[in-house]
Amino acid sequence: MYKEIIELIKTKYNSDNYICLHEPVFRGNEKKYLEECIDSTYVSSVGPFVDKFEILINEITKTNRTTAVVNGTAAIQVGLKLVGVDKGDEVITQALTFVATANAIAYNNAHPIFLDVDFDTMGLSPKAVSDFLDEFGQLRYDGCYNKSTGRKISACLPMHTFGFPVHLDELIKVCNLWKIPIVEDAAESLGSQYKGMPTGSFGEVGAFSFNGNKIVTAGAGGAITTKNKALGERAKFLTTTAKEPHPFEFIHNEIGYNFRMPNINAALGCAQLEQLPSFLENKRNLAKDYEIFFKQKGIKFRSETKDTKANYWLMCIELENKTDYNKFLKETNSSNVMTRPVWELMSKLPMYSHCQRDSQKNSKILKDRIVNIPSGVR
Repeated sequence: MYKEIIELIKTKYNSDNYICLHEPVFRGNEKKYLEECIDSTYVSSVGPFVDKFEILINEITKTNRTTAVVNGTAAIQVGLKLVGVDKGDEVITQALTFVATANAIAYNNAHPIFLDVDFDTMGLSPKAVSDFLDEFGQLRYDGCYNKSTGRKISACLPMHTFGFPVHLDELIKVCNLWKIPIVEDAAESLGSQYKGMPTGSFGEVGAFSFNGNKIVTAGAGGAITTKNKALGERAKFLTTTAKEPHPFEFIHNEIGYNFRMPNINAALGCAQLEQLPSFLENKRNLAKDYEIFFKQKGIKFRSETKDTKANYWLMCIELENKTDYNKFLKETNSSNVMTRPVWELMSKLPMYSHCQRDSQKNSKILKDRIVNIPSGVR
């Protein structure tokens, strides 16, 4: 059976060469915009392409203010600071995620709390958050505190795993009840929607990534999105070294970050964003073909949940057991077809092994069953 899967993937990508999970595709104005950027000499953190990039992200995410930054991790780090995460605070997030989610919390000198995901979305479970807060949460005049540690829980950080939106309505309801702001880790979900609205527009802040393997790439880059214009202005201020506006003086009144996206990266990103609708259509067609094929083979292909529209950034199948999982990974990769397991659970990593967590029942099952398959635009 695995031989048939390998043959299908090679046919879809019309290649006998090594097939990556998600390599970038440059079919638009990439070279033109890069040449314009170089000719202008504005290749660093100021320039027209940065402005254009931010406007395009505003339009795509239906938010009011975007700040382009150097990568998705920086976007999450600053996003958490914007909603009030301070040294010694705690942030609720999921155990099944890429390490950047947890690292961004640590960069704020805060403590992650790792909770379980829902089996259908593979993203942070509202029930897991509610159960945790029912047991450990304590509301005070200035927010929610953890009764077991005495620390303030200053944010909730869900991640839309592989582009599949979490159950946002339920999560927002729980977090509102406990007065905890949401920062969406939407690094993988540009173009995904929940009930007709884009991911990255539901929390106080959204954070996106434009790494080389994302659905749209700027080579490197990230974006902070928000509907709150004042919060957006502060995001730009903090990521521009907290420099006060002045025609020639250098005045900084707090510690900021040198996190602004360079104009040359934004040039590449703008050309890619122009192609996002066609990329999404291409990937959804591939997902449909995969779903039909794997259903015939008795293998579960992960598809979007009710009331959502996924960007299918990384497509994945769910295997029956650890033996099948290991065999599939070995046979595909040895046949020049890149497949990949999900990440190690954050609570298993040595630097986060001391952090508070729940049972992570679903996360552990998914860790041993989910495999990513080639998902790039053809």
